[in-house]
Amino acid sequence: MATIEIAPDLALPEDEISFGASRSSGPGGQNVNKLATRMTLRFDLAGSPSLTPAQRERVASRLSTRINRAGILQVTAQRHRTQAANREAALERFVELLRAALQPDAERVPTRVPAAVRRRRLSEKLARGRRKRERAAPPSED
Repeated sequence: MATIEIAPDLALPEDEISFGASRSSGPGGQNVNKLATRMTLRFDLAGSPSLTPAQRERVASRLSTRINRAGILQVTAQRHRTQAANREAALERFVELLRAALQPDAERVPTRVPAAVRRRRLSEKLARGRRKRERAAPPSED
């Protein structure tokens, strides 16, 4: 049984993935009307024994737009003219998506606003206020 390498510590068996073919959309003449070249990769995220619950939850939250109510992750490919090429493209895209979804968040490094920037902002505020005061009508002497 072949496996799909996602990360150094994660490989999915190929039997967890299924493919379906359908007719492609767009230009292509009679080829589009006759042949089912669009490939849809389906991965049962909710029922996958290869992923830990934490990994499953992370993928579900990051790829929620690609997952249906049944917990199936779908990736389609229809760029190429053959099923085999579209199948490869869908598989590559699936691996890319899973790698990106499982990537840990970058540690946030807190930063401070530099003193020079703070001084510049305050001086601009003062100048703006001065400009507005100069624009106002002089006080009336009654």
